[in-house]
Amino acid sequence: MSTTDESPEGAPDSSGEKAAMEMNQIVLPQHSNALGTVFGGTIMSWIDICAAMAAQRHSRSVVVTASMDQLDFLLPIKVGQLVNMRATINYVGRSSMEVGVRVESENMLSGERIHTASAYLTFVALDEHGRAKPVPPITPRTAAEKLRYREAEVRRDQRLELAKKRSLLALEASREQGGEEAGR
Repeated sequence: MSTTDESPEGAPDSSGEKAAMEMNQIVLPQHSNALGTVFGGTIMSWIDICAAMAAQRHSRSVVVTASMDQLDFLLPIKVGQLVNMRATINYVGRSSMEVGVRVESENMLSGERIHTASAYLTFVALDEHGRAKPVPPITPRTAAEKLRYREAEVRRDQRLELAKKRSLLALEASREQGGEEAGR
């Protein structure tokens, strides 16, 4: 049995699942608000850590969080419950990766697990000089991986379009401000 990152055929395993990361945390009183449920910011932090580990595992390099596109809190998680997070690489660009994280709460007495949150984060791989470096591509294989990849491409296009619009608005605001100062 091989312990390398190769598929049974001997080729490098390039699916996003190869770098999948699972992380668990128990919700303690210090993690909770006055309602006895976990702080949203605590969940955000745990999501970021879990996603970063998956991105680092895939790229085999230091990574930084570039953005958290979307975080949907679906249901509260109570003190005493276990938080299960699973991060997978959904999409890879030149130096960036989109990582999806599914969060579930688990009642450890009954074993019941409930989907409580989902998030999408973008990470950039860095070289030893702190500059963006190329990341190995992924090849989605299963229907679920292919769907996640296509959805991630749509989110990437939306991010790029929003960045372009923000840049144009900033340029316009800068020009307006320059005109106001010239009129003084």
